[in-house]
Amino acid sequence: MARRALSLSGTFPALRVLLLLLTLLLPCLRQATAGRHNYFDALHKSILFFEGQRSGKLPPDQRVRWRRDSALHDGSSAGVDLTGGYYDAGDNVKFGFPMAFTTTLLSWSVIDFGRKMGPELRNAVKAVRWATDYLLKATAVEGVVYVQVGDPYSDHNCWERPEDMDTLRTVYRIDRDHPGSDVAGETAAALAAASIVFRSRDPAYSRLLLQRAISVFEFADRYRGAYSSSLRRAACPFYCDVNGYQDELLWGAAWLHKASRRREYREYIMRNEISLHAGDTINEFGWDNKHAGINVLISKEVLMGRAGYFRSFKNNADAFICSVLPGISRTQVQYSPGGLIFKAGGSNMQHVTSLSFLLLAYSNYLSRARKVVSCGGVTASPALLRHLAKRQVDYILGDNPLGMSYMVGYGARYPLRIHHRASSLPSVHAHPTHIGCKAGSKYFLSPNPNPNLLVGAVVGGPNVTDAFPDSRPFFQESEPTTYINAPLIGLLGYFSAQA
Repeated sequence: MARRALSLSGTFPALRVLLLLLTLLLPCLRQATAGRHNYFDALHKSILFFEGQRSGKLPPDQRVRWRRDSALHDGSSAGVDLTGGYYDAGDNVKFGFPMAFTTTLLSWSVIDFGRKMGPELRNAVKAVRWATDYLLKATAVEGVVYVQVGDPYSDHNCWERPEDMDTLRTVYRIDRDHPGSDVAGETAAALAAASIVFRSRDPAYSRLLLQRAISVFEFADRYRGAYSSSLRRAACPFYCDVNGYQDELLWGAAWLHKASRRREYREYIMRNEISLHAGDTINEFGWDNKHAGINVLISKEVLMGRAGYFRSFKNNADAFICSVLPGISRTQVQYSPGGLIFKAGGSNMQHVTSLSFLLLAYSNYLSRARKVVSCGGVTASPALLRHLAKRQVDYILGDNPLGMSYMVGYGARYPLRIHHRASSLPSVHAHPTHIGCKAGSKYFLSPNPNPNLLVGAVVGGPNVTDAFPDSRPFFQESEPTTYINAPLIGLLGYFSAQA
């Protein structure tokens, strides 16, 4: 018998993983040993960020005081009330697809980690409700979902405060003749997930959310199609769904099954698992691709011994873990020299927070079931997955080669020139007179720090070499989004309780 040569990749795979994990940590050991992070403070600030993103009539308890009421006539051109909700990022458009995903992840954060949030749980629930109140308005007409308010080209041609908006507030909708199973499926998921959040807090509201989720999902499934095709000019290239709508149908069904426990959704998932490509792109999770999230969410049922018929989803979830674990041959996720998860495309932190959330959620499910994930010769324990998730959170908060926190207002050094209209322009209090569409350009191009601190905003983050230009024009690195922060709420809630 031939003797196999000894190698780290063959005989000692576990050692190889350990060495590579240490390699990822080495660039940041100096920052990491400087002091422990205040995860509760970061949690407080990351929730506060959502108040800075509010659209509509602000409530009396609004804490981000430099913001004022805005977009008070949204929906009027279509004869409906579409005030409220969130601006998704640094612009003034309300995009329904990322807003719904944000709502789903905020809800999942509260469902899994709310008990660890302490007094901040109340504010996290408020953040969910600000979104669901809007989504209920957007789905109030049966067979119609209003999916966007604001012409994106008009908006992106200006740099102005939301309080000053004079750009087109065009209303976009999907219906039977113009389907959008992707955005409708995600909206159904958001409403169903939120119904769990409010089940004991406000039973009547919870029932309304669940019934609306059922109705919206039926519409999404019956009239199939991509909203990018129906509303191409409005959706693309801003939130153009390049991944297809099939994953959102499974995602919506998974959340409806979790929220209602109805057999019809279990049967829907089993019946459509193959046709809706449940095993595709197992390491992708975000507003456009739900595959990894579907597999982790459904796997909890398998791990708890309640749904052996979903075992293929558990296999996919295990494969997801192996695909992101650094140091093994099958890894499909890149890491920067400083140890940050990196995927090609803009706003990389959305991948960091979403994938880290799944790592943490799955580690908890595995821990309760006393299970591990086998990746060839490497065993991924729940503790290892928590460590990997925590490493990403710590990088965001400042344990990185630049020693910079990528959360505005947290730590001694953080981004000062974020790509965000309201933050970069003088507030209405400081500058009561109107600032027109092009008059804001001088503030956009200014080298000065933003006058209004958008506390808690996590920006798109550094590039693959850990370099970061703190500059508004570099929007892929300097723009915050709600869907970066939403999964971070759960992560920070968990780690604040462990500190």
